[in-house]
Amino acid sequence: MKKLINTPARVVRDMLEGMARQAPHVAILGDENVLVSRPQSEAADRPVAIISGGGSGHEPAHGGYVGPGMLAAAVCGEVFTSPSTDAVLAAIRATAGPRGAVLIVKNYTGDRLNFGLAAELARAEGIPVEVVIVADDVALRKHADRSQRRGIAGTVLVHKITGAASARGMALDDVARIARHAAANLGTMGVALDGCTLPGAERSGFTLADDEIELGLGIHGEKGVERTAPLAADALTDVLIENIVDDSALKHGERVALLVNGLGATPQMELDIVMRAAFENLAQRGIRVERAWSGTLLSALDMPGCSISLLRVDDATLDLLDAPTDARAWPGGGAVNAAIRIDAPMPQAQGSVRVESESAHDWARRIRPALNGVADALIASESQLTDLDTQAGDGDLGISMTRAAHAIRDVPDAALSTPAEALAALGTALRRAIAGSSGPFYATALMRASRHLAGIDHPSAKDWAAAFTHAVQAISELGGANAGDRTMLDALLPAASAFEEAVSGGRSVDDAWSLAVAAAQEGAQETANMTPRAGRASYLGARAVGIPDGGAVAVACWLAALTPHLRG
Repeated sequence: MKKLINTPARVVRDMLEGMARQAPHVAILGDENVLVSRPQSEAADRPVAIISGGGSGHEPAHGGYVGPGMLAAAVCGEVFTSPSTDAVLAAIRATAGPRGAVLIVKNYTGDRLNFGLAAELARAEGIPVEVVIVADDVALRKHADRSQRRGIAGTVLVHKITGAASARGMALDDVARIARHAAANLGTMGVALDGCTLPGAERSGFTLADDEIELGLGIHGEKGVERTAPLAADALTDVLIENIVDDSALKHGERVALLVNGLGATPQMELDIVMRAAFENLAQRGIRVERAWSGTLLSALDMPGCSISLLRVDDATLDLLDAPTDARAWPGGGAVNAAIRIDAPMPQAQGSVRVESESAHDWARRIRPALNGVADALIASESQLTDLDTQAGDGDLGISMTRAAHAIRDVPDAALSTPAEALAALGTALRRAIAGSSGPFYATALMRASRHLAGIDHPSAKDWAAAFTHAVQAISELGGANAGDRTMLDALLPAASAFEEAVSGGRSVDDAWSLAVAAAQEGAQETANMTPRAGRASYLGARAVGIPDGGAVAVACWLAALTPHLRG
């Protein structure tokens, strides 16, 4: 498996050195894989030291949370492996003064043993130490009591709260009490979409088929408690929230902090979709979200998936969550936006379009079937267009054309009372429906054609041909592309030219349009032999040769779809 590493044996040390270079308030403790906050004040003046850690591979945890207001030290074991007792003890000695230390330990056997033994050794040296266990994984609630559950992503919230309490100069017992209270009011559940791969390993610890997801996983690549079929984001979020709310006995009117955590390979887009669903779910339950974060705060290497954490809060807890910290990875903020929409400005009134005359009714009856035919053809071509665009673009053409199809169907009949009005309405609909370049190109073309036909209630074939030519010229002017650049113009230009020449030569509209469609289809196929000089495919250069341009193929598709609806 390809990784950006030197050797597996150096992964953790190399990573820590890279982390330390980005955080002037952090230093590596001697030869130990321990990050400590600096500068260290005189021992007598030090607040309670908050120390955490565990196996590496959970970045930005734990080293990213070292800094005033959060952790005094992060003890980093090898990947998914507990750090040694000596490393933990070294961290305690380096950061704890007479007020002692609180060790925040995720509930794994190796971590409990090594942190627990280090605490005993430190106490024997006269350093007061309290150990706080975090066991927030509610997925195991039907299989084990709380003392046997795993500690996962919600631990980061405990770090923040405990670090803030320490920074305020509280005594060891008070800091430990606050940490335990937070851990007891915390629930987390995760889902994996696939496994993760350790440095040096040839394959992931487990793999999931396309029709499988793993519910209730831990953070070390271990399997979850249930394998099930994939769910839409809203439904999956409901499952996670239901388990957490039930386990934590959260009731209507209670207040929570919400954390949607990525497991290492989940885009922020998907985490925010889950955040939206979680917020709506909790709102429907009457549970008030006081703070919310989404992002990768405690990962499992490169695992795709996420977890949701809910922390029951009061004003005192919120005050600690809001306290400042220099820890580089803490996302800060967390304030919840209660009203996320504002009214968009309305366009100035232009007067409504109404179908009044018989001529207007006739145009609507003629244009509507043609539009539906185009929409049907674009929807049927979605997979083909997606495949072409994936090979030589960004893969969004198919869905963009499907959005265009739905927008075309939604144009009201009242907007189809004249050809010019119909083209203008189509331009507006496509401008709003299609993102990226296709929307502006089609909208500009349609608006240019609409202006050419303005005031002509019954355009002749020559009027339509001229409007088609003007529309294609508008696209060329807007995008700067020309024939041979491997774009949609390589279908549009020959089609418009063939149509105009045939009409000017006295051919029937049916014959002229058949020639236009054939020219577009030939031009679209010819793009496979062109080196792209415009558009996103131009970044691929010669690598795009052999693949027809998706935009040109789309043009040929909708031109052909119009054929049955033209009259001579």
